[in-house]
Amino acid sequence: MTTGSFEGNTTRDVASSDRPVGVLANYKALWALLLFGWIVSYADRTLTGPVVAWMIQNKAGFIGDSANPAALGGLVGSMFFLGYMLTQYPGGRLGDRFGHREMIIVSLLAACVLTIVSGLMVGLVAFVAARVLTGLGEGVFYSNDRTLIINHTPVAKRTLGLGIVIVGLSIGLTVGIIFTPITIAWGTSLGMGADAWRMPFFVFAAFTFVVVLIAFTFFRTKLGGAMRLGPPFLRLLGFSLPTFVVIVALFLLAETLRWPEWLTATVATVIAIVYIAVIVRGVQRSGRGPALLNRNIWLVYLAYIAILWNLWFFSFWSVQIVKEAAQSSLLAAALTAAFNAGAGILGFPAGGWLADRAVRTGRSRKTLALVCTGVYSVLVLIFGWSVSGGEKPSLALLGLLLFTSGLFFNALQPIVQGMTGDMVPAAERGSAFGMLNLVSEIGAVLSPVVSGILRDATGSWAPGVFVAAGIMIVSFFLYLGVREAPAHHEDPIPA
Repeated sequence: MTTGSFEGNTTRDVASSDRPVGVLANYKALWALLLFGWIVSYADRTLTGPVVAWMIQNKAGFIGDSANPAALGGLVGSMFFLGYMLTQYPGGRLGDRFGHREMIIVSLLAACVLTIVSGLMVGLVAFVAARVLTGLGEGVFYSNDRTLIINHTPVAKRTLGLGIVIVGLSIGLTVGIIFTPITIAWGTSLGMGADAWRMPFFVFAAFTFVVVLIAFTFFRTKLGGAMRLGPPFLRLLGFSLPTFVVIVALFLLAETLRWPEWLTATVATVIAIVYIAVIVRGVQRSGRGPALLNRNIWLVYLAYIAILWNLWFFSFWSVQIVKEAAQSSLLAAALTAAFNAGAGILGFPAGGWLADRAVRTGRSRKTLALVCTGVYSVLVLIFGWSVSGGEKPSLALLGLLLFTSGLFFNALQPIVQGMTGDMVPAAERGSAFGMLNLVSEIGAVLSPVVSGILRDATGSWAPGVFVAAGIMIVSFFLYLGVREAPAHHEDPIPA
């Protein structure tokens, strides 16, 4: 299946109940459901970082005996995000066509099943293959979640809804960071030994299954009745399988030829760029370019790369950074690093509330985005200086910097997402959010491996921190050039 097939048929196959944009009477229940979806899906993907840190510490598994464990561990994370990235746009496009509810269920089911599969894998290549498949399945959640919220929430509360729901991201990150070492310790106490790293995958998948059942029941009874999961699943599968083969073949080739990790990351980036170019060409040929590919929205797409870079630099490596800088235990480092993830519990809804307030009072959301970006960049530079050497920083200092920077970083995201949703027609929102994450996931693909390579090359995490701050500073100037669109107050989707 080619990417062009997503553009060639514009017939809408969604159920009639999912077609119109209208406020859902119990839209807050929808928020709560999607929040739990974020929690489990982010916990399922976040656990890889602490698992890799445990393997490095214990010289166990297929990471611990590597000559460059940080670079290899980062490459594993990057392969996951390459898969996650490449279903962003198709997931949103399929949601626009088959229904956003259906794509949410497909994504959560994939997260559940493939997280279990990841815990069963024996060798490095098999584990990477399982994580790539997990990424391909989870990649369709974001664009459909964002679209459901905007489509079924009162205009005056849309950005607040985006912020509250994505609090699940922070909770999921926190759960993944804190409970992965705890469940590994549980596995050790049960006699699993060097295989104790598998336990978090099984435990987290069980909770994901519970959320799948709740989501399926809610959508059937409260938002549209029966769902047809087969057609969107088969279309997604048809796209994902060849993509999966390409990504795993790249990793297998790299392992066989013993390429350096930086070369594998470079080839992965080329694959991502070629894929983006094919998608962009398909959108232009479909005549939807003016809505999805104008100069204004391209600035947002590119600026958002910095958000994904920083999100997955700290999500993947913060435990290891704190552990090495403060010379602490793995659990103490995880608890400290969790301050960064946990900051989203306040930051996300605060950003959404501030953005909605700006819309109501006729002020600019862009100004809020610039303030959050600037303050966050300064705090990350201070954090980089703290871990750059010299005296050992205290856990309290690192936790404070991670928390305060996280407040501004997480507030920024719903602000920009709200701006993005208002830049396109309602019928194109799934595609727009898919395109946003498609382009910006370049940051998530590169961040773990580039940071790991810098750590192995310099012996310090400070260069990786400074690179993350520098990329965020560049995004400040990109946001500066954005012309903000007014909030949409009428959004009929054509039948």
